[in-house]
Amino acid sequence: MFSEFKTGAVIAAAGSGERFGEKKQFKMLGRRPLLFHTLTPFLECSDIAEVVVVVPQADLESVSRELASFTSAKPVKTVTGGTRRQDSVLNGCMALSDNIEIIAVHDAARPFVTPGLISATINGCNGADGCIAALPSKDTVKQVVENNIQQTLDRSTIWLAQTPQTFHKKILISALQHDMDATDEASMVEAISGNVAITQGFAGNFKITTTEDWQLAEGIIANNG
Repeated sequence: MFSEFKTGAVIAAAGSGERFGEKKQFKMLGRRPLLFHTLTPFLECSDIAEVVVVVPQADLESVSRELASFTSAKPVKTVTGGTRRQDSVLNGCMALSDNIEIIAVHDAARPFVTPGLISATINGCNGADGCIAALPSKDTVKQVVENNIQQTLDRSTIWLAQTPQTFHKKILISALQHDMDATDEASMVEAISGNVAITQGFAGNFKITTTEDWQLAEGIIANNG
């Protein structure tokens, strides 16, 4: 289903790599950097008009040069990140064209997203301020404080957030401009009373955070040839 909205994507690739031990977004995954694997589905998605990649200041020149080698009819821009994730995403949003109506935000460390899932989050913005990919919890979920279980949460109401997280531009930018601590864009939009829907993601759209995740991603790339 082709979206009626003109949509741009912001790929958040400005992380410092502290948890992983290096900037994994530029590490070679198979024969290409991780970032290039992540970018490709957005270039292939017919609902995406343009893409902005947000990177650390120190890598701006080299990434811009490498992205110039991509053969794509879609504009791909690079901008520098900020102090926090929300600052980086805001920089990316502001670099999109003025006529963009919807913005899809995606983690650079999720290389196996598909054009179909991207489009599903865009179409989910019909009748909502935003729509994110998420997975229903398969496990029993406990709320814990200082190693003590406080309560068991109703698993049927628990969904695990992924990206893309996609929103109408105006409310996303408004949320990002608020000074708040949040772990994702949906939390920020929710905090200003935004209505955020979900579309079901898939387990393969995992975020590479640990060396074990990286090894899993390498296996997937190897099996896919």
